[in-house]
Amino acid sequence: QVQLVESGGGLVQAGGSLRLSCAASGRTFSSNAMGWFRQAPGKDREFVAVISGGGGNTRYADSVKGRFTIPGDNAKNTVYLQMNSLKPEDTAVYYCARDKASWSGRTPLQATEYEYWGQGTQVTVSS
Repeated sequence: QVQLVESGGGLVQAGGSLRLSCAASGRTFSSNAMGWFRQAPGKDREFVAVISGGGGNTRYADSVKGRFTIPGDNAKNTVYLQMNSLKPEDTAVYYCARDKASWSGRTPLQATEYEYWGQGTQVTVSS
């Protein structure tokens, strides 16, 4: 089993920054991609960013490209989501997740490709 715990959410003004952390424990593998998704009230869960196992590839949703980055630290079994230039429309619960497949290089975009999920952390951006 794998446990994922997010932290770092909170309230920030528009234009500000936050860094989310996702710590993995249990049966972890550095070859699995790690992704971030978010869900705003009344909306479907949407893809935000993903980093491949080993960290060689990253992909971002168009809505966050240029503002968010997804660095990882395999030694700490932790992945981060650095969020800059935050906008009110970034307000959501943010979830990290681990890819089902242990194949380095994958960067899945669909939530159905992920097997383990954290409990989520709230990010609120005020205007």
